[in-house]
Amino acid sequence: MKLGILSRAPRSYSTQRLRAAGLERGVDISVFDTLRFAIDLSRDDPNVTYRGRDIDDIDAILPRIGASITFYGLAVVRQFQAMDVYTPNTSDGIANSRDKLRSMQILSRHEIMVPATTFVRERSDIRPAIARVGGAPVIIKTLEGTQGIGVILAPDLRVAEAVIETLQSTNQNVLIQRFVAESRGRDLRALVVGDRVVASMRRIARGDEFRSNVHRGGRTEAVKLDAETSEVALRAAQTMGLTIAGVDMLESDDGPLVMEVNSTPGLQGIEEATGLDVAGTIVDHIVTNVNFPDLDVRQRLGEASGYGVAEIHVDRGADIDGITLAESGLRDRDITVLVIENDFGVVPNPSSDRILNAGDRLLCFGRLDEMRSLVPARRARRGRIKPLPRDPFPD
Repeated sequence: MKLGILSRAPRSYSTQRLRAAGLERGVDISVFDTLRFAIDLSRDDPNVTYRGRDIDDIDAILPRIGASITFYGLAVVRQFQAMDVYTPNTSDGIANSRDKLRSMQILSRHEIMVPATTFVRERSDIRPAIARVGGAPVIIKTLEGTQGIGVILAPDLRVAEAVIETLQSTNQNVLIQRFVAESRGRDLRALVVGDRVVASMRRIARGDEFRSNVHRGGRTEAVKLDAETSEVALRAAQTMGLTIAGVDMLESDDGPLVMEVNSTPGLQGIEEATGLDVAGTIVDHIVTNVNFPDLDVRQRLGEASGYGVAEIHVDRGADIDGITLAESGLRDRDITVLVIENDFGVVPNPSSDRILNAGDRLLCFGRLDEMRSLVPARRARRGRIKPLPRDPFPD
């Protein structure tokens, strides 16, 4: 098998460890500078060249794309995907993780707990936004920062306003987040590979520093995650569309809060803290899955007019609540249930005697018109947002 690592830092710890792990397993492995690829759209088949040479014999790629070259790096990954080259992290998944606002929107939409976050542009909206996340102190984040850069702790309202206005005046977009004081300068990093957390550590900030990033001098220690925290890490990575990810979480009084999902997690800190061969686990995963790449089902259904994939929720009192899958009549309506998910886990390929219960989420393939008829009317959102006082911080 031939594996290409896309990296602009061939001598970095992570790249060297991945290369060594591949060679130990008999993998033909090469490191490519992402910016040296050229995308060739002049032929009948999509292709890329590297330093003028066609690259048409790669079985899989492992993107390790720095934030500074995200746009070009995503274009290269998309081209490899168009060539049916396997990648554990797709261009869409990487793009989701690189946009801090987008990632927060995706996670919160799928009911994964994140620190209270808001995003505004108008000066008059800043004070109400800070009130919505619980008031000062607050964390202010630029959307493009990495390794703790662009993360600011504003201790009071006036400082927060000044920082936000200054950043916005330089065309920086910023997020305002609740400061989770109980985390005390600590966070958790879970390294997800496939469908499991393969390593985890706690990062602890140095001195009065509130950022626990290793690049900011934080120290690390191995930690065993409880079942709830591991499940949150897995769901976060999968929801973002990533097979390999570093999931950063805060330990709050309300449970684990996901801060960030990193599509290019560094390996040095977590391997040194845990003593585990994380690089080898990543290579093993790629080797195992290279012949079974993920498919975009929606694109593959282009010729199956009227058919598609949809998620159906079983509401309490619904016609299919409390009866077996066979009794539901879904199969007679040309609807196949692929997976049942609920708070207790995931049931793939459920049997016909499986009882459907309120709270179940059914991933189905079938006739779109039939599936639409099972979806209840969208509930109105009126009354859910309480009006704020005109000035929540009167002088």
